[in-house]
Amino acid sequence: MTKVLMYSVRPDEMAAINAHAAANDMQIDTTTDLLDGTTVAQAKGYDGIVIQQRAPIGDDTVYATLAGYGIKQLSTRTAGYDTINVPAAHAAGLIVTNVPAYSPRSVAENALMGIFCILRKSAVVDNRVRRNDYSWAGLQAKEIHSATIGIIGAGRIGGTLANLLHALGATVLAYDVKERADLQDIVTYTSKEDLLRRSDVVSLHVDLNATSAGLIGASELGLMQKTAGIVNASRGPVIDTAALVAALASKQIAAACLDTVTGEENIFNFDHTEDGIDEQPLIAQLHAMDNVIITPHISFFTNIAVQNMVDISLDDVTAVLNGTTPKNAIQ
Repeated sequence: MTKVLMYSVRPDEMAAINAHAAANDMQIDTTTDLLDGTTVAQAKGYDGIVIQQRAPIGDDTVYATLAGYGIKQLSTRTAGYDTINVPAAHAAGLIVTNVPAYSPRSVAENALMGIFCILRKSAVVDNRVRRNDYSWAGLQAKEIHSATIGIIGAGRIGGTLANLLHALGATVLAYDVKERADLQDIVTYTSKEDLLRRSDVVSLHVDLNATSAGLIGASELGLMQKTAGIVNASRGPVIDTAALVAALASKQIAAACLDTVTGEENIFNFDHTEDGIDEQPLIAQLHAMDNVIITPHISFFTNIAVQNMVDISLDDVTAVLNGTTPKNAIQ
């Protein structure tokens, strides 16, 4: 029987894991630990490994250690794989896979919620009402069919969002290095600078890589309308957080809805009721602003997405163990 160890498993994943194990006659064991140099020994005796990292593996000897145990692959049940040193894994002989499309709709719907929150000034309204201030001053909203929404990164998720926005009657701009023929009647492709200038809300949907880190900094925020807002449902480092804090504080832009922020690793998915979040001062500053909504990297977190993340990652493990090419191998 195939034996697989899954790292960083949450309780909500267990139903999908158990169902997959039963349907495919597999032994799937789980741990809440991250994979790193101190936990890699847990993988000994297993045929396959699946991870979901909040932080980089860090220790490049991990890959050779896994290979030394006879393991042939390393699968992450996430779309992003920047926590894995892919060249080091390949050098050790490991096939690396990810789950590039566990549910584009889940992230797109959360981004759409953020867009509505910015157009309806929900953060400001909520903060006022919590103070028993029920005044209307400055709260006039913009209906979405009268708004221009800019999507940076019109891939699987950005393209899904574009279709949702088009159905609602919004004007949709897009910036991407690869223009999609199937979106030509849905979006107007333009430059990043033009998109930033014209959009009422900018929504980010790019992978984290060398070209996207710091994609939105002070100069880009300076191009945006003072009434505009930004949604980040991609990865935290895509935005220069210090520049964003400054732009929000100075009212250079009006609002932000952030599902991911640089430095979130020890903040999101943890309860800081007692100790607070001062260890990440920029996140603490964003948290204190009345024009910001933060969600703890849960855009993906739906019933369908969790099921797909488990099933797709484990299907790729099975493919490697059967000597066939997995669908989602990273080159």
